[in-house]
Order: sequence, then structure tokens, then C-alpha cells
Amino acid sequence: MGAHHRTGSPAPAILNEEKGPRPAPKFVEWLMGLPAGWVTDPEHGMTAAQQNTALGNGVLPLQAVVALDALQAGTEPR
Repeated sequence: MGAHHRTGSPAPAILNEEKGPRPAPKFVEWLMGLPAGWVTDPEHGMTAAQQNTALGNGVLPLQAVVALDALQAGTEPR
């Protein structure tokens, strides 16, 4: 299942040309299945590089669900 089906919105631009081609934070945020603006809202005051760092250090919500379910069941994640 693609991220479009999880988020209900189409993918933003993949690359950001700021300081050379880099993944666009809005695309990474969307790909991870996070709500729009979760990391990229301008009110957070982060640069694109800081946003990508935060996203890169984040956990996918679907990963967290699997891990928490496994912990509750006392089993190893698949």
C-alpha cells in the first residue's frame, strides 16, 4: 500500500534544489505517513536541513505500532 493510500493526499515534490538536489522535507514527511506539517510547519522555525535531520531520526508510525504490539504480546517483531 502506497503512502497516498495512507495519507489520502498526493506526493509533494521529491527533490528540493536548495543547496543542490536533496530530498524535499515535505516529501519525506509524506512518505513516512506523517500528517502534513508535522515537521515541516514553518512555525517550528527549522531549516530544510534541520527538517530532514529530524525526519531521518524519526520513527515511522507503522513501525512504532508493530513494535508496541510485539512488546505487549511479549513476542519479537516480524
